[in-house]
Amino acid sequence: MPAILELPEVRERVSTLTVEEYHRLDEYNERGRRTELIRGIVIEKMSKSPLHAALAKRLYDLLLARLPTGWVVRREDPLTLKDSEPEPDIAVVRGTERDFFNAHPQTAELVVEIAVSSPVLDRENASLYAEAGVPEYWIVLGTTQQVETYRQPAGGQYRERVLLSGTDPLECAGLPGIRLQVGELFA
Repeated sequence: MPAILELPEVRERVSTLTVEEYHRLDEYNERGRRTELIRGIVIEKMSKSPLHAALAKRLYDLLLARLPTGWVVRREDPLTLKDSEPEPDIAVVRGTERDFFNAHPQTAELVVEIAVSSPVLDRENASLYAEAGVPEYWIVLGTTQQVETYRQPAGGQYRERVLLSGTDPLECAGLPGIRLQVGELFA
């Protein structure tokens, strides 16, 4: 099935949705699975392995403990972007929880995806976050115990990509106090 989507004749005929149209759909699709909107296409969310869940929880806790005042850590919650509504594993956004009672954030200071089985998709999604002005994007590579960091968004792409591991410092440039060692995630 995926190969058929690579054919230009088929790709042109894919019926895309706007974010507003997506909001009118049920939370679950007809097969009872959760979805997210990526580039106007409704995609089923992937199941999460125990490693994925453990790393997401650990990083959430580490970020929450270091978070400066005026910021919120969100876990698996939507960001409403131009033509997408991804649900990153972690997003750090400016404001308070109350600020998002009526609308999802439209950007974040930091977005993190945990990639156990999906690094290709997570790398492809970097452009979504760069276009939305997210200054920093991390992909935690669970099986290799590394973190890819992306910074300096411009023109829908990140200009800087760094691969970190072991005792390398993992810090968010825009959030003072968010600093840990990559190894802390995998200890």
